[in-house]
Amino acid sequence: MRVDINFKDNAIDDYTVFIDELKDLKFDRKVAIVTNPKVAGLHLQTFLSKIEAKELYIITVADGESYKNQASVDFILENLFNHRLDRKSLLIAFGGGVVGDMTGYVASIFQRGIDFMQIPTTLLSQVDASVGGKTGINNTYGKNLIGAFHQPQAVYIESDFLSTLPSREFAAGVAEIVKMAVTFDKAFFVWLTKANLHKKEDLQEAVKRSVETKARVVALDEKEQGIRAVLNYGHTFAHVIENETKYARYLHGEAVAIGMHMANTLALRLGLQSKEEVEAIESLLARYDLPTRYAIENIERFYDGFFLDKKTFNSKIKFIVPESIGGYQIRDDIDKALVLDVLDTCSKERD
Repeated sequence: MRVDINFKDNAIDDYTVFIDELKDLKFDRKVAIVTNPKVAGLHLQTFLSKIEAKELYIITVADGESYKNQASVDFILENLFNHRLDRKSLLIAFGGGVVGDMTGYVASIFQRGIDFMQIPTTLLSQVDASVGGKTGINNTYGKNLIGAFHQPQAVYIESDFLSTLPSREFAAGVAEIVKMAVTFDKAFFVWLTKANLHKKEDLQEAVKRSVETKARVVALDEKEQGIRAVLNYGHTFAHVIENETKYARYLHGEAVAIGMHMANTLALRLGLQSKEEVEAIESLLARYDLPTRYAIENIERFYDGFFLDKKTFNSKIKFIVPESIGGYQIRDDIDKALVLDVLDTCSKERD
């Protein structure tokens, strides 16, 4: 199964997302695979049996969102220089979203840019992070505030890699699937309410439809000047939550699920969603044990965290607000008092 990403800008190279089509890969150049200890222990030998290269190196970085930082980037770069990779070399990201984001960012800056490929091993990275060329790292101010748009040469999604995925990691990926359905495809959302993503056939269909949605949006708006921002539904809230909790309490998809609930509450107040629609989304998230509640310690401080969001411009906070199910609005005119009231309401809710 294949999904092609064809950019309207001819200056950007098109590429293909291959789903369950990873066969032998042969490269007449130096290749470095970036991975982490967990993925390496589970899947690296299987992957190495499918790849040949002029020279092949393995770079292992620490596992976890808290390591998606400049120190890890420096470590990868040091390895590339020590192994004397050059502009014709290739990087391969073999892991989840953290590995993919860092590897892509390193590829964008090493000798002013080299090729890289994505081989995502988590559901979240398969349906979202590996597609679209967003790369980057976190710092003390927030998530993904340092980075670049750098498209991969190809993406290979293999469902077999998901067989060892912990339940929380699986659910985190489901959150990103739900995100795309709510904002772009009502029929997909209705299908998800009836599907069981623990079944292989349903999961493959969900991955395909999510990748097709992401590919269509990215092709129209590579650098997030318009419609691509909608893919951040729930993320404006989630990034503040992740930063407040030092990336230790929640997986990214879990924070996104909480952020979607906050965005839905805002949509309800604005008259853009009905109570029944909000409950339908929450019911779907709950089916996969995703959290939707977060106690905010300081609401004003939480609100100030929005100003570090990459979508904020001219001191106006841009919110992605679902309109019914299958639609959206991009808003930068929402009154602070209303947002604070929504945050206060969400903070006091209990499961």
